[in-house]
Amino acid sequence: MRRFVRTAIVAALVATVALVAPSAAQAADRNPVLFVHGLSSSASTWNTWINKFKADGYQNSELYNWSYDWKQSNATTGSQLIDKVQEVLDASGATKVDIVAHSMGTLSSRWYLKNGGGTATVDDFVSVAGVNHGTDVSLFCFFYTSCREMIRGSSFLDSLNSGDETPGNVNYAALWSTCDALINPDSSAKLDGAVNTSVGCKGHTDMNDDSSNYTKVRDFIA
Repeated sequence: MRRFVRTAIVAALVATVALVAPSAAQAADRNPVLFVHGLSSSASTWNTWINKFKADGYQNSELYNWSYDWKQSNATTGSQLIDKVQEVLDASGATKVDIVAHSMGTLSSRWYLKNGGGTATVDDFVSVAGVNHGTDVSLFCFFYTSCREMIRGSSFLDSLNSGDETPGNVNYAALWSTCDALINPDSSAKLDGAVNTSVGCKGHTDMNDDSSNYTKVRDFIA
């Protein structure tokens, strides 16, 4: 009887481990995610999606958002990303990160990828309503360096988009709306060499709060 009970207990433990192991392995294979906000925004703009990631099994140690001075040059923010990414790698023990950026945040993130060594530390990059090729709307916020850099034809954008727009061994995706009032033209949000996905008509500030967009991002970086 004791042998039977002991055998049953061992079998139950093995079954439990078998059930837990896949999710643990999946978590071990995931990269930490760094979220980069856009113009006149902050880290809190990602709260909805971060909560969704947690509901889907991500841990706090896998999710990182940060606030920066959005008025400064996107190149300055891109330089700061060098330290921020290293901070995430050190904290998580990972060797690579995934970056999800919204609006102007895509510019500093792409600067980091192109000029800051980011292709060695980034596995997946997702641009959500990114101002990748500029917008006419930025003419209305000419007082800020970051905003001037978003004007179509700016020297910053010309440099950023020269050559390969999706450099390195990185997986790139770009989500764009067909009626984004702040990205003009809408096609500016696309990236050559990326998986470009039209998400239909969604407002600019809804793009990184939308549930279906979240699912697309989650599945891309999985």
